[in-house]
Amino acid sequence: MNEKKTKKGASVYVGLSGGVDSAVSAALLLSKGYKVTGVFIKVWTPDFLPCTWREDRRDAMRVCAHLDIPFVTLDLEKEYKKEVVDYMVREYKEGRTPNPDVMCNKEIKFGAFYDYAIKSGADFVATGHYAQIQTTSSGDYRLLASTDDAKDQSYFIWNIKREQLPRILFPVGGMKKPKVRTLAKKYKLPNAIKKDSQGLCFLGKVDMKDFLKHFIKEKKGIVLDTKGKKIGVHDGVTFLTIGQRHGFTVTNKRNSSNPLYVIKKDIQKNTITVSLQKPGIDDLVGIDSCKIINTNWLTDPVINKTYSIRFRYHQTPLEGTLIQVGEKWSIHLKKPFINISPGQSAVVYDKDVLIGGGVIQ
Repeated sequence: MNEKKTKKGASVYVGLSGGVDSAVSAALLLSKGYKVTGVFIKVWTPDFLPCTWREDRRDAMRVCAHLDIPFVTLDLEKEYKKEVVDYMVREYKEGRTPNPDVMCNKEIKFGAFYDYAIKSGADFVATGHYAQIQTTSSGDYRLLASTDDAKDQSYFIWNIKREQLPRILFPVGGMKKPKVRTLAKKYKLPNAIKKDSQGLCFLGKVDMKDFLKHFIKEKKGIVLDTKGKKIGVHDGVTFLTIGQRHGFTVTNKRNSSNPLYVIKKDIQKNTITVSLQKPGIDDLVGIDSCKIINTNWLTDPVINKTYSIRFRYHQTPLEGTLIQVGEKWSIHLKKPFINISPGQSAVVYDKDVLIGGGVIQ
């Protein structure tokens, strides 16, 4: 936690998911003298799938009872359905690959929940995210990746607004997961040994394709190799994403048993192109630049400076530069890269400092 932001007696609303990370966050803040209120966010869940939100809410309530702090249930079901689920389905229909976790953080956790907390009198808003906020010698606030590389969630929160940083706390963001578990036992939290969640409630419980079939009709299409030869079939290009190696059927015999990856989608023709995704095979060519839209900069970017770029969560960073023409931004990579999917987030880092990002166009 950034000690420069500590203000004894200040009010902080903690988003409690029912998991151990947010529970430890609440306990840590309470131990530092904050006036803590636990808030469980109720989101939309599909009626055709099982979900654990009731159990999660009970776990959050137990944590608050144990810590003797107020508990609030914030119903954001309508907001979640509109801003996260409907957005996700709409993007898939257009052939793009959205990131619902990014949108959930933007519109729900640091959108509707943040606004509710501040309007209710909170001085700060806290979550159990693995990320860090620090102040510079000049008093500016910066968003940093977590010290736990395996758990770092900074990629998903690049859309936090710059003006929000002074009022956001990530109490466990600078810790390793084992340390968090140890603290949970130290504070005798009732959910200390609870397993980590799978992120969005309905994801992880069911395959994305099966979920989308409730909103998008199947449409049989053709699978092509990089030479344009028909080698298989699929149930609809909207269900597939660049880099995916399943969800389609190869009907012709192949000499290699190595998996094939989706490298191209044609929405109009409802076809996908697949490849072994290895240099020198199938004349595969990567992409060395892309446009990004809906950009958000937490630190002013420097044009032509070499940054680390991530196009996917936990992806090995790529070296690249930012170019701005008017209000439009683009990323230029030092080396071509194959897995760049329109709709996904391109997140820009300067070492461990998150500069900002945008949506790949």
